[in-house]
Amino acid sequence: MRKVVYSMLVSLDGFIEGPNRELDWHVIDAEFHTFINEQQGEFDTYLCGRRLYEVMAYWETADQNPAAPAHELEFARIWKRTPKIVFSKTLEQVQGNARLVRDNIAAEVMKLKQQSGQNMDLGGPTLAATFMRLGLIDEYRLFVQPVILGSGTPFFPALDHPIELEFVETHTFGSGVVYLRYQQLGLNQKESDRPKGEDTG
Repeated sequence: MRKVVYSMLVSLDGFIEGPNRELDWHVIDAEFHTFINEQQGEFDTYLCGRRLYEVMAYWETADQNPAAPAHELEFARIWKRTPKIVFSKTLEQVQGNARLVRDNIAAEVMKLKQQSGQNMDLGGPTLAATFMRLGLIDEYRLFVQPVILGSGTPFFPALDHPIELEFVETHTFGSGVVYLRYQQLGLNQKESDRPKGEDTG
């Protein structure tokens, strides 16, 4: 069955945006971007809410900038060619390689999981909160930034029960960003996915 992977940049104290939705604290250099680009080969679908879809609209035309570095041009090409499913009750339409879903999230995602294909990348804390409460997330991937924001939009919502996870992988970047990967306890693992020690390369 295909997996849903929730992955975002997050501050050390657990926020994905500042109190006024600031994103200027993100540390994204060539090393980090190259790592992200390589990960995208695991996914053939992006799942996002309205806010993230609007923020990521930048990448629809980013490949037209001849001055952009190679790793950004590569990500723009990846973004444009990968199908996106946007979950929103307020958007009237979506553009590019995207499809709009307004309701029945659980039924839609379970249908997607049972289809053949690669894993699905979930982004956006509001949508992820709904997925978490419905038990639809299989993996969590956090890119922990070396900053404490104090307040903002949390990566994790308040829950009425714990979600047990098992550690899979970590990676430390030269910038101080730390990648953490966990999956829901009990999921079948391929041998290559079993826990790995810290990689500081």
